[in-house]
Amino acid sequence: MKFSIITPSFRNSEWLKLCVASVADQGVALEHLVQDAGSDDGTLDWLTRDTRVSAFVEKDAGMYDAINRGLRRASGDVLAYLNCDEQYLPGALAAVEEFFLAHPEVEMVFGDAVIVNGEGDYLFHRKMLRPLLWHTWTCQLSTLTCGTFFRRSVIERRAAFFDLKWRYISDADWMRRLIQERVPMAVLGRFTSVFTHTGQNASTDEKTLAELNAFRRSAPQLARALRPMVVAHHRARRWLGGTYSQAPFDFSLHTRGQPGQRIVRHVAQPTARWRW
Repeated sequence: MKFSIITPSFRNSEWLKLCVASVADQGVALEHLVQDAGSDDGTLDWLTRDTRVSAFVEKDAGMYDAINRGLRRASGDVLAYLNCDEQYLPGALAAVEEFFLAHPEVEMVFGDAVIVNGEGDYLFHRKMLRPLLWHTWTCQLSTLTCGTFFRRSVIERRAAFFDLKWRYISDADWMRRLIQERVPMAVLGRFTSVFTHTGQNASTDEKTLAELNAFRRSAPQLARALRPMVVAHHRARRWLGGTYSQAPFDFSLHTRGQPGQRIVRHVAQPTARWRW
């Protein structure tokens, strides 16, 4: 089984180095496709010479266009996209491979994620739930893209590329369409990924929030009317699914201070509470 990891890149040299390192040490068959829009911050000084990646430097229409380009170039059996400020934890792809081999009926699986600050210090974690339609459409994604992995069939049979009409929240629209098309989904039940809160993440941008509100307004009227019940149902699912509980644990990641090797972090008091 071969993985294709796509990373959209533009002026994120410092973070991209960590992302690339976290993919390169996974120990599975893979290709790492970096779609760079023409960075002028020094990224291209090293990226095009890095033998760990296949770099494609070309102008694009934004992050989701870059991901679509990477998906069309991908040759792997399992696909995923990892942003510059995200990383994979050790053994993540091996665990995903094992899951897909054991569950041939599943086309998409979601891993849990650790959220850190710019120095790589733990902030909180997020355990995933299988996403449901009305919650995805009227509230938010119950998954993170850094922990999302899908078979090639999602692209080949369904042509499930990102809709460029949505510049900031196309991942939510993409997930909505996959749910409506009844793509078989599952949760992996282990940490696979790291998301870095750099202070410049697109998800916190005012334009992103405005587009998210427009996406929510596109939901059926009944779904919007029942949104409080949808939220309550989601919280109950999280509680019953044990996503609020977590024993102390260790994780290791690449940091700006030591980009060449992983640093182990111990989490004595894990929390699922969203905080920056």
